[in-house]
Amino acid sequence: MKATTVKILRNYQITIPAEVRKRLPLREGMLLLVELEGEKIILRPARPRFPTVRLGRKITEAETERATDEAMGEATK
Repeated sequence: MKATTVKILRNYQITIPAEVRKRLPLREGMLLLVELEGEKIILRPARPRFPTVRLGRKITEAETERATDEAMGEATK
């Protein structure tokens, strides 16, 4: 893919070019991990720290217990 120039706006915000957004599964509100590799800025999708639940979906007792166990495991690390 050809390099594209973007401008840093107030509060250091940038716009991800449409060509990049179309090629990747990005959506509003998504978290990105920012890493430096020498002089390069690397953006990667970040995994949510805690499991998320889609509203309107019924959750089984087993799913609730599994999510609770995972959260407790993360909290005790």
